[in-house]
Amino acid sequence: MKKILLVLLTVMLGVILAACSEDKKSDELAEVTIPATFFEGQDIDAAIASAKQSGIKEVSKNDDGSVTYKMTTAEHEEMLNGIKEGIKATIEDMKTGEDFQSIKDVTYNDTFSEFTLAVNKEEFDKGLDSIASFGLGIAGMYYQLFNGVAVEDYQVTVSFTDEATGEVIKKIVYPDEYKE
Repeated sequence: MKKILLVLLTVMLGVILAACSEDKKSDELAEVTIPATFFEGQDIDAAIASAKQSGIKEVSKNDDGSVTYKMTTAEHEEMLNGIKEGIKATIEDMKTGEDFQSIKDVTYNDTFSEFTLAVNKEEFDKGLDSIASFGLGIAGMYYQLFNGVAVEDYQVTVSFTDEATGEVIKKIVYPDEYKE
């Protein structure tokens, strides 16, 4: 599970940094603070240095372990688009790759606060494909944070439904899942 999270976060950071290195279109600043929990197990100082090298105006580590990014609004928009494309690529891989055999389709809303995974119930019940919700939960929360949702308000619901009947088999809500 940690491998999936690490790969997802690494891809997203790469997309973010690439997006931020493009031409700057606006001088207005946007500010985003990401909680410390998103950096567990990572070298925060290296992430900050990399973000600064890519052109983000200011990146700072806060006393509580969170990280605040200050960037132009154009950079912020490019970053959100990069995160969105990364999530879509992850979803496509879930649907067509070999890692999650029971997952047949994935739908989501515009804010990435809700994902519905249509699964083959028999295969789903035999395997561990519910672990796919973890990556989607993290990605959705990350997108929401960069889109201005407050830490106390962000939430992602991942529902697994039987592809044949539409019946909800399992529902997982993040970050509540971490608290259990």
